[in-house]
Amino acid sequence: MRLWLCIALLCTALCASAERPAIVRGIIRAGQFVRDAAGGAKDMYRAYKDMREANYKGADKYFHARGNYEAARRGPGGAWAARVISDAREKWQSGVSGRGAEDTRADQEANAWGRSGGDPNRYRPKGLPSKY
Repeated sequence: MRLWLCIALLCTALCASAERPAIVRGIIRAGQFVRDAAGGAKDMYRAYKDMREANYKGADKYFHARGNYEAARRGPGGAWAARVISDAREKWQSGVSGRGAEDTRADQEANAWGRSGGDPNRYRPKGLPSKY
């Protein structure tokens, strides 16, 4: 009986310290990427919602940078979601808003700044309420 108990404890200790198979690690990483991407999309939506609520002239670049910054801080999935959402938004807006290529370029610069970890306050206009 003692021999079997020792073998069971040894097997448990060996199994607990063994690395997970590559397929399991891949599934875990994929799940983490999806979770980060969903969180990044939520961050982008929150920044958009705050921008609409603030309705402050000249603050759009700040909210672009802030949304991308917060999404990218989640990890690769968040950065991917921020890039996809930002690019789709700018492509759609450039055809609809009529603000021109210069505004689109400035928006994309703010998006990239935020995604790269730059401080979004670089684009914060004076007088924007501290709530944002």
